[in-house]
Amino acid sequence: MVHHARTASWVALAAATALVLSGCAGTGGGGDPTNIDPEGEVKPREISWLLSRPADGGVITAMQKIADEYAASHPGFALTLITTPDRPSYIQKYETLAAANKLPELFDTDATPFAQKLAGQGRMVDVDLLLEDLGMADDYREAALNYQRFDDGSLYMVPFEFQLEFFWYNRDLLAQAGVEVPATLDDFAPMCEALRAQGITPIALDGADGWPLERYMAYYPFRQAGPEYVQKLKTGEAKFSDAPGRAAAEWLSGLGQAGCFQEGFSSTGYADAQAQFTSGKAAVYNIGTWELGNLATDKLDAGVRDSVDYFTLPTLPGAVTADDEYVTPSGIGMAVNSATFDPLVRDFLAFALERYPAEVAASGALSPTTGVETEIPAAATPLYSRAIAQAGEVGENIAMPWDTQLDPATNTRLQQELTLLVQGDITPDEFVSTMDAALTENVGG
Repeated sequence: MVHHARTASWVALAAATALVLSGCAGTGGGGDPTNIDPEGEVKPREISWLLSRPADGGVITAMQKIADEYAASHPGFALTLITTPDRPSYIQKYETLAAANKLPELFDTDATPFAQKLAGQGRMVDVDLLLEDLGMADDYREAALNYQRFDDGSLYMVPFEFQLEFFWYNRDLLAQAGVEVPATLDDFAPMCEALRAQGITPIALDGADGWPLERYMAYYPFRQAGPEYVQKLKTGEAKFSDAPGRAAAEWLSGLGQAGCFQEGFSSTGYADAQAQFTSGKAAVYNIGTWELGNLATDKLDAGVRDSVDYFTLPTLPGAVTADDEYVTPSGIGMAVNSATFDPLVRDFLAFALERYPAEVAASGALSPTTGVETEIPAAATPLYSRAIAQAGEVGENIAMPWDTQLDPATNTRLQQELTLLVQGDITPDEFVSTMDAALTENVGG
């Protein structure tokens, strides 16, 4: 019976893509973003969700179960997933469908300038109003909603995740090198040099994917100038050669000179970088709580399990952001197409958003809401509970990942230039000059 319901609710990827590209999932421009309780009866039909999430990830697994439950009591309903986990490919598909007015009922997006343009055209339902009308506005973590907001404070995306990004470290390796956990960002290079002197790889980095190194670019400006710098940078109101950007370039160049990252980091993938840390070969690894299952349970190698701990983003002298403010993302958000928003879509979202928190919490993950307790796995180490508890102790300002803020062309160039900067192939001056030219070309300014 369950298998039958799932078959009814989930259509093959090829068919789903064809459906959306043909425009059958709803065409036309914007509707009324504020009409969050449209009149009429709930008439079950097939709706689609264009998304950029792992097919076997917790969000899709939970929503799949919920959609099956809804379909069982609403014959004729089906939720079709159009999945493109590769983010650059997804963005291209999303922007192409948007330009053709063929976005489906639900679609994933970060709070980018492109998404804000769609919202300005009235093409996305006002999520602040929707959550308020559904009686759920107070259920969500403030930080989870703030991550989804545009710079003007408006909210047009629903979060399905909440993560904290930490620096995981091996206590024994730091002790072997005679160094403490960095108190400030400026302590990173000396820490790396001390570790290198002991033959230890200081920091494991997934350089192949670009975004992990880009996180490091965001840290110095966030501490020095707050979240406003990247907000202005992405629109061309600020430059990479401004003081925060230049300071970040100097800091990253220094990390490279200190040998902070493993040899060949630029071609190291996600799994291999993590393996360097979990096998005890690297002392530090910067990653989020989505990896708790691998870093804070008995899946972690017994040889390093008791040595692993974490620290949050270090500060700077004169920092304008607080110690409890760092990278706390709620993942890519889900927007609701105002042109196809009808009683069915509203009814399904009310059903799904009410049930989702319990489903995701049962999987051992953090919910974007506060009303449920994450189920700690039986195999968890004490770090698991500590990390989950820390979710309730984060500040208001968020160090936004720059890959979700910058336009795609500037972002791609930034990732390329960061690798060259850390490798010592270009100087900080050359870096900021190149990036300013890219910014001018792509967004003006």
